[in-house]
Amino acid sequence: MKQPSFKFQSPTGMKDILPEEQVYFDAIEEVARKYASFYSFLRIDTPILEDYQLFAKGTGEATDIVEKQMYVLKTKGDEILALRPEFTPSLARSYFENGMIAWPHPVKLYTMGPVFRYEKPQAGRYRQFHQLNFETFGSKRPITDIEVIWLFYNILKDLKIKDLAVQINSIGDSQCRPYYKKVLVRYLKSQERNLCPTCKKRLKTNPLRVLDCKEEKCQKVISEAPQILDHLCDECKDHFKRVLEYLDDLEIPYILNPYLVRGLDYYTKTVFEIVSQSGPDGRQNALVGGGRYDDLLKLIGKKDIPACGGAMGVERVIALMKESGFKIQQATPQIFIAQLGDKAKTQTLKLMEDLRKMNILTESQLSKDSLTNQLKIANKLNVKFAVIIGEEEVLSKSVIIRDMSNGTQISASFDKAAEKIKQKIKGQKKS
Repeated sequence: MKQPSFKFQSPTGMKDILPEEQVYFDAIEEVARKYASFYSFLRIDTPILEDYQLFAKGTGEATDIVEKQMYVLKTKGDEILALRPEFTPSLARSYFENGMIAWPHPVKLYTMGPVFRYEKPQAGRYRQFHQLNFETFGSKRPITDIEVIWLFYNILKDLKIKDLAVQINSIGDSQCRPYYKKVLVRYLKSQERNLCPTCKKRLKTNPLRVLDCKEEKCQKVISEAPQILDHLCDECKDHFKRVLEYLDDLEIPYILNPYLVRGLDYYTKTVFEIVSQSGPDGRQNALVGGGRYDDLLKLIGKKDIPACGGAMGVERVIALMKESGFKIQQATPQIFIAQLGDKAKTQTLKLMEDLRKMNILTESQLSKDSLTNQLKIANKLNVKFAVIIGEEEVLSKSVIIRDMSNGTQISASFDKAAEKIKQKIKGQKKS
């Protein structure tokens, strides 16, 4: 009986990150590391799996993330765990669990890695994707909000993302938001017949989320809805005023969006998105989202610790990097070692290690035997020098160093070969 053939593929909405894509991830991580180091943010990595209740409590049970998008599993020990759909609750949990409350404040952390959400896969949206987060715990000052925005804004500029602007709003706090919710619900109930089915449900569970709806039929209703900026308490009003003044001082372009609420329960006061219109069709791409979440740590660790942060969608940024023609500067080898025979292969590895210690980038093709074919590869790579180790060179414990620009070559003892190559490279640079 003929056995059925099986074709294994990656799960829907999850993809392999191939070598040609890795260079973009590396470029983003390198820029992020540079800014993190300069602004004193410390790297942290949290588990991919967390207790389900961490996100149910922290992110919010009425959010789309928890209700519809989170991957939840039950372990053999009857634990209910979830693949992290975002980083912020995990970092808040780690802050308490690892005693960071005793560290000098503010505690400034950053991380980058995969997150998971069960959504309909489409262009630029995956079920496994990556985020870069910067988070600050322990400061309620408006300048902290700005530092986070400033970091992401400059990282995106370094990555050559154009037409950047910050969409910004304040959603108040526990003092003023409850009254605004009442005003908003009263208005939305009067317009309920004009809302989409999802927003009719949100009206009962999380009315602020109605303002986040992108459905066309809801847009008119939203455009005439009461604005929270008209109902802020004095503290929130003053905080937001200072944030906008800092944006002006730093000449960061921003758009006051009174209907920006973000989709998570824990936000208070400042919420923001950094958007770009540099795509080929002029569409607005939200690349970074974040804000202040002064109540989250109280919810998770029962301590009144103010906090602020943001997350950047790595795949979205990579898509724009490609569209803008961002050039990845990849190091090219200076030396190619061609070899013939088993003994020459081991000598090649020894010499490559000597050159690595000297930071001289070297290429070799140990699986190939023909010297002619190997030297053809050296020509294609446009290396400065080729090193040849044949059977005679193994016996005499030497190598041949060939100048690829003019074909001249010299012999050098094997134990002096790396130093001789270094001198040749220096001499070529001077000439």
